[in-house]
Amino acid sequence: MHPVYIVDSIRTPRARANQKGGLSKLSPYELLDFLYKDVESKNFFNLNSIDEVILGCVTQFGEQAGNIAKASSLFSGYPDSISGLTVNRFCSSSLDAINLGHLKIQSQQANHIIAGGVEMMSRVPMLSDEAAIWNNIELAHQAKIFLMGSGADLIASLFDISRDEVDKQALKSQQNALNAQKNNHFKSIIPVINSTKLIHCIEDECIRSDATIESLALLDPSFKKLGEQGVDQAQLNLFPDLKEISHVHTAGNSPAMADAASMTILSNKKIQENGQKARAKIISVATVNDDPLLVLSGCMLATQKILSQNNLQVTDVDLFEIHEAFASTMIHCQQELNIDENKLNVNGGCIALGHPMGATGSIMMSTLIDELERQDLSTGIVATSGAAGAGTAILVERL
Repeated sequence: MHPVYIVDSIRTPRARANQKGGLSKLSPYELLDFLYKDVESKNFFNLNSIDEVILGCVTQFGEQAGNIAKASSLFSGYPDSISGLTVNRFCSSSLDAINLGHLKIQSQQANHIIAGGVEMMSRVPMLSDEAAIWNNIELAHQAKIFLMGSGADLIASLFDISRDEVDKQALKSQQNALNAQKNNHFKSIIPVINSTKLIHCIEDECIRSDATIESLALLDPSFKKLGEQGVDQAQLNLFPDLKEISHVHTAGNSPAMADAASMTILSNKKIQENGQKARAKIISVATVNDDPLLVLSGCMLATQKILSQNNLQVTDVDLFEIHEAFASTMIHCQQELNIDENKLNVNGGCIALGHPMGATGSIMMSTLIDELERQDLSTGIVATSGAAGAGTAILVERL
C-alpha cells in the first residue's frame, strides 16, 4: 500500500453563525474560494495533477446542495478534469473526506486529493433540509436516532455527569481557546478579507472571553423542552435502569454553531514539485459506529480502535484532538481513555471555537498539525463523533 502524506491543512476562521457573523455575507462557494486560491498560490503541484476534491457537508440544501465539492472547484477555476465528491457522515464528514482521500491514494487510485469540508450555518441552518429522521418522533424511535443534544443529556444521565462538571468543562475549553488565540497557535488560518462586502475575518469569533463558572450556571437547559415532547420517555423506555434524564446541557456547554471551510491536501509524495516537504504522514485510519442512542460516543470508540490496531497505548501518543461534541461527551471520553489533560484539546474545542459541522474534522486536523509543530512533537490522533453513533479517527506522524 502506498504511503499518504498531508502536504498542508488549512482553514478559514470560524465565524459566528448569525447575520452579524464575520462570514455570513459570503456564499459557501465564495468562502471555499479563499482556500482554493491559497492552495493554488503555494504551487505544491500542477493543478491538472489533482485527481479529486472530496468535501464534507452536513446540510446539503440550498446553497450547499448540488455536490458542492465539484461545483466549488469549477467556481474557483480549477481544471474540469478534477472529479468531486460531497460526503455526509454528520459531524465526522470532513474527517471522513480525508479518510476517503487517504484510501484512494493508498490504493493508487489517485496521486493528489483535496479533502475537507464546508458549512455555512448562518445561511443554511442546521436541520433546514427538514430530514424526516429529526422531525418524526416515531421514526426516530424506530431508527434509534435522536438529536445530538438529547444524546448528550443521555450520556450525562448514564454516567452521572453533573451540571457543574459540564460547565467546568466548557469554561476550560474557553480558557484554552482564548490562550491559543492570544498566543497565535492557529497558524493554518487563512484570513478572509473582502473589501467589497466589508468582510475582515482573520480569527475565530466564537470564543467567549468573558465566560465564568457563574455566568454559565445561569443558563437554562437547552433540550428539556424536547425531552418533554417525548424524547425523554423514549430514552427511558430503552434504558429502563434510568429513572430520569438529566438536562445539563445549555448554550454555554454545547458546541457553538459556526461558519467555516477547511482543506487538507493529500499526496502520494513526501516532497512536492515545488520542493515543499509534506507536514505529516497518515499512519492509520479507523471508522466505527457505537450505539446510536448514545449519539455522540463514536469518537471514543474510534480512538480505542485506532490505538488497538496500531498496538499503542494512550501514553504513546503525543496529542489528541477529540471532537468536543457537548461537554458530557468530552468528560466521558476523558474518563474512559484516561488522557492527560496536557495532551487533550490543548487549544480548546468546539464549545469555545465553534462547530461548522461539515468542516470541523479537517479543521481539527490543521489544529493538531499546528500544535505538533509548535511543541516539536511527533504523533497525534484526531477523532470525531457524528449523529447515530458515528465515529472516525486518524493517526498522523509529523514530518
